[in-house]
Amino acid sequence: MQIGIFSVGDVTTDPTTGRTPTEFERIQAQVEIAKKAEDIGLDVFATGEHHNPPFISSAPTTTLAWIGAQTKKIILSTATTLITTTDPVLIAEDYAKLQHLSGGRVDLMMGRGNTGPVYPWFGKDIRQGINLAIENYALLHQLWREDVVTWKGRFRTPLQGYTSTPRPLDGVPPFVWHGSIRSPEIAEQAAFYGDGYFHNHIFWPSSHAGQMIRLYRERWEAHGHGPSDTAIVGLGGQFFMRKNSQDAWNDFRPYFDNAPVYGHGPSLEDFTKATPLTVGSPQQVLERTLSFRDYAGDYQRQLFLLDHAGLPLKTVLEQLDLLGEILPEMRKGFAEGRPAHIPDAPTHASMVARAGGAKDSTVYAAADAATGHRAEDALQVSA
Repeated sequence: MQIGIFSVGDVTTDPTTGRTPTEFERIQAQVEIAKKAEDIGLDVFATGEHHNPPFISSAPTTTLAWIGAQTKKIILSTATTLITTTDPVLIAEDYAKLQHLSGGRVDLMMGRGNTGPVYPWFGKDIRQGINLAIENYALLHQLWREDVVTWKGRFRTPLQGYTSTPRPLDGVPPFVWHGSIRSPEIAEQAAFYGDGYFHNHIFWPSSHAGQMIRLYRERWEAHGHGPSDTAIVGLGGQFFMRKNSQDAWNDFRPYFDNAPVYGHGPSLEDFTKATPLTVGSPQQVLERTLSFRDYAGDYQRQLFLLDHAGLPLKTVLEQLDLLGEILPEMRKGFAEGRPAHIPDAPTHASMVARAGGAKDSTVYAAADAATGHRAEDALQVSA
C-alpha cells in the first residue's frame, strides 16, 4: 500500500492573517512539503497541473525533477497530467527524461483537469475532452512501447517513423493512473489498458466513489487482466487534525469557510458528513481512512491533499508530523486482512522484474552532423 500526498498548488489568501503568499514562496513550499513527506516515511508526492492563476503547478516535470534531486526514495507523481491539452509526444519525452533523472521514481496520473478555459489556450476544443483523452493516451502508450512510430489521428499532425527520446528507462514505461471523478469513459480506459484508476475522492460522497471503482474493477476483469479485486485502485482524500479534536475544528473552520473550491457553501459539519474530508484527532483520521476499504475494497494507493485553502507552510508541516505519528498504524490497518493475491502498487522495480529484467532501450543511430539521423533509417524501417 502506497501512502502519500498530492498538491494542486493553489495560491490562496490565509483568511486568518489576510496574507497571500507569493508564487516564489508557494513554489518553494511545495518542495519543502515533498522533502518532509519523504522524511516521515511517505511513499508518494504528486503535483497537479494548472496553467492559470491562482496556481503555481505549471511545468510539473520541472518541479518533480527539482524535488527528485533532493530526495532519495519518494515516488514522484502527477495529479494530474493534462492528457487532453498536452501533446502526447511532449509527455513521452518529458516523463521518460524524468524517469532517467530520478532512477525510475516516477509515475503519472492522466486526467482532463477541472479548468475549462485551458482547452483554447492550447488550441483544443473542450467539447472533445473525452475523445482527446482517449486518442492522446493511445498515442502516448504506443510511443513508449515502440521504437519507431507511424501514426495518424484526428487531433494532431501525423507521425512518420518517429522515435521518442529518451526511451523509457530499462525498457519499462512509467506506470500510469487514470484520474477521474465522474467519467465512466476514463474508468473504462484505465481498465482497457490494465492501468491504474485513481478517484479524486474529495468532493463527492463515498457512494459515488464506490460506484466508479466497481465499474473500473468489472471492466478490468472483462478485459482479461485478472479478477476484479486485483485491479489497481487509488484514492484521494483530505484531513485536518490536531491532538485535540475540537482544536482541529476550530483551527480549520476559517480555511474551509473561505476556500475557493468549497467555501461559502455547505457547512464544515455537512461537508465532512457527505464527503471523505476528515477533521478531528489523529485517531479519528486513522479510523476514517481505514474505512475507505468498506466501499473501495483492498486498494493500492492513498493520497491526501494537505496544502490548500491558504494553510501556511508551518501548519502543513505540522499536519505531516501528525500523519507520521499514525503512519505505522495506518499501514498495519491496511495490511490487516488483505488477501495474499491482492497486488501491491506497481513500482519501477516491480515492473522491470515482471518484464524479465532491465534492458538498454537506447535507440542507437549514427548522427548526421547537421540534422540528425532518422531512427527508421538506422533500423531499416520503411518510411
